[in-house]
Amino acid sequence: MFEGLSDRLSGILSGLTRRGALTEADVAAALREVRRALLEADVALEVVRGFTEKVREQAVGAVVLKSVTPGQMVVKIVNDQLVAMLGTEAEVIDLNAPSPVAILMVGLQGSGKTTTTAKIARRLTGRDKRRVLLASLDTRRPAAMEQLAILGRQVGVETLPIVAGQTAVQIARRAMEAARLGGFDVVMLDTAGRITLDEGLMQEAADVKAATRPHEVLLVADALTGQDAVNTARAFDERLGVTGIVLTRMDGDARGGAALSMRAVTGRPIKLVGTGEKVDALEEFHPARVANRILGMGDIVSLVEKAAETIDQEEALRVAEKMRKGKFDLDDLSMQLAQMEKMGGIGGLMGMLPGMGQIKKQVEGANLDERMFRRQRAIISSMTPAERKNPDILKASRKKRVARGAGVDVAEINKLLKMHRTMADMMKAMGSGKRGIGQALGSMFGLGGGMAGGMGGGMGGLGRMMGGMPQPTPEMLAEMQKALPPGTTLPPMPPGLGGPQAQGAPKGAAQSAAKGAASAPGRLPAPAPAQAPAKGPVLPGLGGGRLPGLPGLGGLPFGKKK
Repeated sequence: MFEGLSDRLSGILSGLTRRGALTEADVAAALREVRRALLEADVALEVVRGFTEKVREQAVGAVVLKSVTPGQMVVKIVNDQLVAMLGTEAEVIDLNAPSPVAILMVGLQGSGKTTTTAKIARRLTGRDKRRVLLASLDTRRPAAMEQLAILGRQVGVETLPIVAGQTAVQIARRAMEAARLGGFDVVMLDTAGRITLDEGLMQEAADVKAATRPHEVLLVADALTGQDAVNTARAFDERLGVTGIVLTRMDGDARGGAALSMRAVTGRPIKLVGTGEKVDALEEFHPARVANRILGMGDIVSLVEKAAETIDQEEALRVAEKMRKGKFDLDDLSMQLAQMEKMGGIGGLMGMLPGMGQIKKQVEGANLDERMFRRQRAIISSMTPAERKNPDILKASRKKRVARGAGVDVAEINKLLKMHRTMADMMKAMGSGKRGIGQALGSMFGLGGGMAGGMGGGMGGLGRMMGGMPQPTPEMLAEMQKALPPGTTLPPMPPGLGGPQAQGAPKGAAQSAAKGAASAPGRLPAPAPAQAPAKGPVLPGLGGGRLPGLPGLGGLPFGKKK
């Protein structure tokens, strides 16, 4: 959603970081461009004025202008103000109240209230282990109650039985009484919507609130509505006292101004965002992570959380062991492609990796997308179990049969087999410590290993463009650990990627930690000694200086061919 704004801001701020010294005129010119970029992204004018004034107050100071890396300092100030505008810390739905806890869902018609209600119910049931009762108070929209009942069956949550002829207030009181008698923890009340704001809508919602005294009043707003969503949020907050905002359609191509404005205008936190139509497409809103994505710094913590949610740990360990031994068959490849699809595909993963914005269009041009993954999985599914287990038996006649079954050319079969062979060889070399994951990925996709006929031909300079990645801070590592399932720990991090030396520990301590990690049972082996860091690009907001290369990783994500 923030792709356009991210491109504009990254371009403006990268111009500052390339200069050795800044004047007040340089900062003023950059802030004019930032102001224009925010206005074009549909951010409310009052929010833009406040944002640029706060940045100017801090940026045009002697400490910044005389700094060794003044451009980096300005970028950091912009990042900090973005976080402050979006909300300093992430806030979740508050259930700290006597049961049953009432949650009132309000908003305009078409904003996605009913679907979002079911999504939140699924989240509370699965994550928080709460018994949830759904109740539709929409007596006007045809089949609104039936829609919520169907969604409730899909997510495995009980819904209040439909009784014809009752008003919204009567249904709300019946829902609260049924929840008390049935021992439910949470009652979610889905109110009616209107196409535009009117007094009838507000009065009905106010009556329901007075009758049920909800602990949370969540405003569901469509992120595609632009600046009008800010007016909606202000009107609902003044009348009902909104406690949080849920933004829907955050996976769309809107400019993102609503998300940047609503928190600043109303003072109410954005608690959740809808990222798709499926019932599991709901995420917590983390202001710092969103700000990092907007400025092209990536979001490693969210990437780890998504991986922990979608990847079966035991299966991953089994496949990793097969990779290490070089016994990586086509069934394993198909499973890896499916896992990557679940995590958002190449585009979703790249949006969370630092420094990837500058080459995203080139990778998109290489056809490395979800359709490619699905096509490759279709090819693998067209093979017999024996062919998937031992691809060497695939000769000309078998390839023609598989190509007919998958609806592709024989050349596609050859590309897939070549990628599988390269991947198996690279993974085996990684297991023996001879190659890094960067070279493996680069060679597999033809993005740095010189595979002229590969799937991403013509992108051999990708690894050189990337340089290094920023070192994770101790806080980021702590968040990654929290995201992992109980009873599991992060493997030892190599120097240059949050390891002992990267965090400022003495050299002896780093060697001792690496030795201990290598001898500990069930832990990953210690990495090879780091080589001299390669010169890489400077990433915004990370304290200046050149970024180190990653030992054994070949300069993620795509390394050079050795």
